[in-house]
Amino acid sequence: MALEWEQVVVDAVDPVRLGRWWVEALGWVVVDDSAEEFEIRPEPDRLPGLLFDPARDHGSAKSPLHLDFRPDDRDAEVARLLAHGARHADIGQTGEEPWVVLADPEGHVFCVLGERRPSA
Repeated sequence: MALEWEQVVVDAVDPVRLGRWWVEALGWVVVDDSAEEFEIRPEPDRLPGLLFDPARDHGSAKSPLHLDFRPDDRDAEVARLLAHGARHADIGQTGEEPWVVLADPEGHVFCVLGERRPSA
């Protein structure tokens, strides 16, 4: 299985403001400036990136940072990680997302993403 480190997700009160601050601090480029998220990378096609999301209450799994991974086959990778000791984590997702939220053996959450969206 191939598992690529996609990004670090940062919960932010103002994702756009914080993301733009990091653009200036790092000299990176903006690759997604949508209403739902603000993503920056060293170069448009270079990973990993930083994704700034609106801060939300994640209950016991709350963390201001988490890792996202993009596998070749999401379901196969989730099964492999579960067999390796990960567990499903509920952070308030609706169940209709294209990603799966897991927790490592110490409870740190991370996401296994679905297929990459084609760029516009």
